[in-house]
Amino acid sequence: MKDGLRVFDADTHVEPSAEVLDQYLDPAFRVRLDDLAPYRVPVRPGNPGSTPGNHVYRYGQISFRRILGEAAPRETHSGRDTHWMGSKMPRPGVQDNEAESRVRDMDDEGTDGHFLIPTAWTSFVGHDDVSLETGLIRAYHRHMGDFCAQYPDRLKSMIVASARDPDAAVREIREWGKSRWAVAVMPLVTKDVAVDHPSLEPVWRACVEHDLPVAHHSFTWTPPYFPGAFDLWDNIFLGRLASHPWGAMRFIAAVIGGGIMDRHPALRVATLECGFGWLPFWGRRMDEQYAYVGSTAELKMKPSEYLTSGRYFCSVERHEGADMFDAVRKFLGDEVLMYASDYPHSECQFPETVENFLKWEMPPNTRAKLMAGNATRFFKQA
Repeated sequence: MKDGLRVFDADTHVEPSAEVLDQYLDPAFRVRLDDLAPYRVPVRPGNPGSTPGNHVYRYGQISFRRILGEAAPRETHSGRDTHWMGSKMPRPGVQDNEAESRVRDMDDEGTDGHFLIPTAWTSFVGHDDVSLETGLIRAYHRHMGDFCAQYPDRLKSMIVASARDPDAAVREIREWGKSRWAVAVMPLVTKDVAVDHPSLEPVWRACVEHDLPVAHHSFTWTPPYFPGAFDLWDNIFLGRLASHPWGAMRFIAAVIGGGIMDRHPALRVATLECGFGWLPFWGRRMDEQYAYVGSTAELKMKPSEYLTSGRYFCSVERHEGADMFDAVRKFLGDEVLMYASDYPHSECQFPETVENFLKWEMPPNTRAKLMAGNATRFFKQA
């Protein structure tokens, strides 16, 4: 807790190394290690919270090598460099398998709970061989079972659902849906399988059966590539501006416009690490386009009303500020937005993120909802 206030972080990350995931692969899948070997890459030096010397599984990484104002890309520009925004680095291994170190970081910051979102290996959603993706998904779920069990009241994660193999996704939800660590489902959708595709209906039904909400999180440098990833003139400034917000806008518009929330009235949905200031604009624009061009399911409400239905949630980002928070509250109320830090990625302000949010002026009940109350309503309470 921080200043007597419960804090649940709705957007933190884990990146279990290849060395860790290998231990959790299905025995029958171990014969595929040679197929995974080309995608086993060293952990980037200085990657916050990783284990130095280990490797990760990563597929299809792209870079944005051009600097705006220059004619051609720079071969020496990685397009992946970021600036650390906090005052202290996380402890080594907190993304990998050091649960105790992670909880010590949480104590330093004053955070009660973390929702853990995987990176790196999820890029296999872009690989032609779907079985590599589903094999790593199963290994991740086993790892999370052990990792979160060390601090079951504080560490939670998601069941990753392959949109390319809905049957496998449903099996994973049924296998892990009653586990204490599994409090949401993240569908890995692609440009070829839209989130509103009818083939995913069994996945949404399984989510509802297990009271598991659906969480969307987009990525920047790896599959599933965000919309327009290859139309940014090879520049990471444009890429980071566009990636998460545009991915979230497309996702929630397709969920609403596809009638998913009508067909499954108990389903809760959230967009994470995508900013929040766009929500009023996007709600109004969805209403306009629903009336103007249609091409959606026949909805029971205006699209914007789903955002205020008590079933949609969105994580916040501190850089958008208290004034933006107040503006969005005026449109959507104070039961939508959830505290998030992006720990241990460079964009967080560890270990001051919680403290920085508490500087925002707001009514006490609104603050309690932002810091933990809304997350408690969104995530499954295991």
